Amino acid sequence: MAQVSITLPDGSKKEAEAGISIADFVKNHIGPGLAKAAVFARINGQDVDLSRTLDADASLQIFTSKNPEALEVARHDAAHIVADAVQQLFPGTQVTIGPVIEEGFYYDFYRLKDGKPSPFTPEELEQIEKRANEIVARDVPFKRTEVLAADAVKLFEGKGEKFKVEIVNDIVAKGAKTLTLYAHGDWIDFCLGPHGPSTGKIGVIKLLSSSGAYWRADQTREQLQRIYGISFFDKKGLEAWQKVREEAAKRDHRRLGRELDLFHFHPVAPGSAFWTPRGTVLYQALSDWMRRLTREDGYVEIKTPLIFNKQLWMKSGHWDKYQDNMFLVKDSDSGELDFGVKPMNCPSHHIYFGFGKHSYRDLPMRLHTQDVLHRNEAAGALGGLTRVRQFAQDDAHIYCREDQISDEVFRFVKLLDRVYNAVGLKYEAKLSTRPANKLGDDALWDRAEGALKNCLETMKVAYEVKPGDGAFYGPKIDFVVSDSIGRKWQLGTMQLDYIAAERFDLSYVGDDNKEHRPVVLHRAIFGSFERFIAILIEHFAGNFPLWLSPVQATIVTIADRQVDHARKLQQELARRGFRVEFDDRGLSMQKKIRDLEISKMPYVLVIGDREVEANGAAPRRHGGEDLKTMSIDAIAELFGKESRIPDGSA
Repeated sequence: MAQVSITLPDGSKKEAEAGISIADFVKNHIGPGLAKAAVFARINGQDVDLSRTLDADASLQIFTSKNPEALEVARHDAAHIVADAVQQLFPGTQVTIGPVIEEGFYYDFYRLKDGKPSPFTPEELEQIEKRANEIVARDVPFKRTEVLAADAVKLFEGKGEKFKVEIVNDIVAKGAKTLTLYAHGDWIDFCLGPHGPSTGKIGVIKLLSSSGAYWRADQTREQLQRIYGISFFDKKGLEAWQKVREEAAKRDHRRLGRELDLFHFHPVAPGSAFWTPRGTVLYQALSDWMRRLTREDGYVEIKTPLIFNKQLWMKSGHWDKYQDNMFLVKDSDSGELDFGVKPMNCPSHHIYFGFGKHSYRDLPMRLHTQDVLHRNEAAGALGGLTRVRQFAQDDAHIYCREDQISDEVFRFVKLLDRVYNAVGLKYEAKLSTRPANKLGDDALWDRAEGALKNCLETMKVAYEVKPGDGAFYGPKIDFVVSDSIGRKWQLGTMQLDYIAAERFDLSYVGDDNKEHRPVVLHRAIFGSFERFIAILIEHFAGNFPLWLSPVQATIVTIADRQVDHARKLQQELARRGFRVEFDDRGLSMQKKIRDLEISKMPYVLVIGDREVEANGAAPRRHGGEDLKTMSIDAIAELFGKESRIPDGSA
């Protein structure tokens, strides 16, 4: 019998008979323990089911429940199970798509009641969840079959699944002759896979919520009902996630933003925050910090117009590719929508660079901007500060020679390190490579991707490759931070752009006296101020470090006779640069302290007769730690130490 040579991740090779299934190969040639734990496999970089066969020499990697990739596959399995459960409980409901998302999965359904779209009730979600877990418990095998496209169309037409028919026809129109179907029991779906070996591998399914959606996100098409869910390999994983979710609810920046009086939203300006005096202090502290850091790092700050003629947006490509996300403005002469409010700073920075002649000695030029931006996000996508229509970024563009790329990326990551370390955010890097709709040839992309990869490896920054996730104009490094309860947020980015200089005819004179195109690096650390503040609120649970806290201390008195001293203390500390308030409400001292503790005030300065005599106050830290009576100078020294912005350097 013909043999195949299989290379394992550790470099070892094993021989096996050709045509053996991956499951049997693992069981017979590696071990029954791994075979039992396996969820799916990767052959020569392609993810496949364990039932697939080994027909030629190949590299093989097995994924178990210990791998995060396996959980994604199990959640895709869970989406199929939920769809099955829905159709068992509610006959006549049609299925559409059910992808894995960042946290869990969803499945979209089309169902009508009395001719109208019919949302799922909380009681129905409970029924669906119960039935889904019953299907999991039955441990039904997933079976993959490959069929002719025409047969797939007939299958779904016979089932009355018009949305599946539409999907299949679209794929056939692109030239597909065969399709893959996956079945568990009697339920069958069109799917690319891979799937786990059986429903029992999923573990446990929890349904979270339901909402409305439109088929293919088109508001002119059918209204669907979306069910969100999550799954884990065991109940222990689900319980741990639920604890994090409960903690996240306590930290919700929308609730804390109201309670701490930082910002508000109003229907007259959807997706645009009203910053209170306290919120503005927080915002400005971050803005001033970033201005100082960039100034020290060789950036210059500029401001550019808010509204530009469509000629700019046509040159940048936004008029064709991004117009739906822009706010358009009528020209007062033509009456046409010939202007756009800027959704990003890049094109205006390119215009600015083009104002002058540049020598190779002038580069790199680092331009920093914190201008307000606007994007016409869909109303349903808006959510607190994390998804808004009006925002500002710590935006910058670096114009450099190709031989300066590595130094500039290194310099940027060093600055990013300082910022994230200063606020206690750990990060991981993701290198996104060329997408299918890329501009430029492969040789150019090879250089660009190689430059970023070399930078990360030289700096010993661990990274994950995200194939095909780069921007159309170049590869990028995205920085994903983990907050204090382990949630991940995408924040910083460094994007390498060889295309902008060509589009905007940007050049510099090299040491050979000839004109050359600069390379453009798009970069941000905060991302948007709004999103960064939302993350910080939840990361710190509103307990900001002293340098960030909008109010650093509040003074309370035991009796009215200490009021004059309290006001003098407030004025003196304010003169020394500290943000201090005096609580003169007609409440007892104990009630004031309770209120201030709830409002997460970093320090309460208690004043009684002893403190008046000592010309000071008794500081009380948030959390209940009482310090001894201290003089004004001692309090100022304490606050001075704690309100210094951490350097953050590694």
